[in-house]
Amino acid sequence: MAMLPPPHLRDPGDNWVHGPNGERVWGAFGAAGVLVWHRETDTVLLQLRVEWSHHGGTWGIPGGALRMGEDAIAGAMREAHEEAGVPEEDLIAIDTYVIDLGFWSYTTVIVESRDQFEPAYNDGESDDLQWVPRLDADALELHPRFGQSWPLLRDKLEQQRR
Repeated sequence: MAMLPPPHLRDPGDNWVHGPNGERVWGAFGAAGVLVWHRETDTVLLQLRVEWSHHGGTWGIPGGALRMGEDAIAGAMREAHEEAGVPEEDLIAIDTYVIDLGFWSYTTVIVESRDQFEPAYNDGESDDLQWVPRLDADALELHPRFGQSWPLLRDKLEQQRR
């Protein structure tokens, strides 16, 4: 297993990757995030990204760059806790969904939360954190890549409701 640098040092994963078509994505080792769903209220935890971030001003899920040697699920959980105070111990794993561009990938970890906890602004990457009714998320300005995935993710949650 690769050694991770001390948390006070910038990780080499915090970097841009440029694809063959010139597309720029964040996370030298890929990226991951957590789609948190609360079954009872049929809501999902969404994050309004700060303006200075990539696609700032759009809604997405807490997530970010993977660290060197970190697997996608561990990275997604770390990022969700760092950005929104997501309590891992209250989560039930449902599924994962991977967007693989060949040169880079993003893993969405889909979880059910037993409680509709109060999200915490643990870093400066969120302008807002809200539990949004699952069917209302379509009306928000979604992060472009999350927006592409959202219909499939929304349908996966619908299947869980049955």
